[in-house]
Amino acid sequence: MSALFSGRIHRFGDEVNTDVILPGRYLALRKPEELGKHCMEGLDPDFIHRVRPGDILAVGRNFGCGSSREHAVIALKAAGVAAIVAVSAARIFFRNAVNLGLPVLLCAEAAGALREGEDAAIDLDAMAITQGDRFWQAAPLGEEVRAILAAGGLVPRVRQALAAAA
Repeated sequence: MSALFSGRIHRFGDEVNTDVILPGRYLALRKPEELGKHCMEGLDPDFIHRVRPGDILAVGRNFGCGSSREHAVIALKAAGVAAIVAVSAARIFFRNAVNLGLPVLLCAEAAGALREGEDAAIDLDAMAITQGDRFWQAAPLGEEVRAILAAGGLVPRVRQALAAAA
């Protein structure tokens, strides 16, 4: 995963539940691209028609609350979401996102100020978020979380560690 990227901002509010990120009726689908077609359908049925690869979500408090399904993260990634800037995220959602290589940056100021429909940039190495001439500093991530994200997720990170140990 690149440490530098940019994309268009899509805004969602507080308490966005995994059941609206990916409604339960789609849990039997196995292919990420099929899950992605239904991303945010429970909250904004037109989202999938607006989102483009590399886009960024700016969200409120407790994003990803509800059930601990990894499917929600898989659907977001398959729809093209490259990162999430949040006031806060549900702990299990945050960890599922890390494990699947989707960065969640915690920065209440940026999450509240990023302008919908405009491009923003993220530098994961610096944990910096910019939009135009505005700059925000996200909360730091631990060294191993950063390594997992840099590898593209937990499985690739474990493969790296095993190869290095061999």
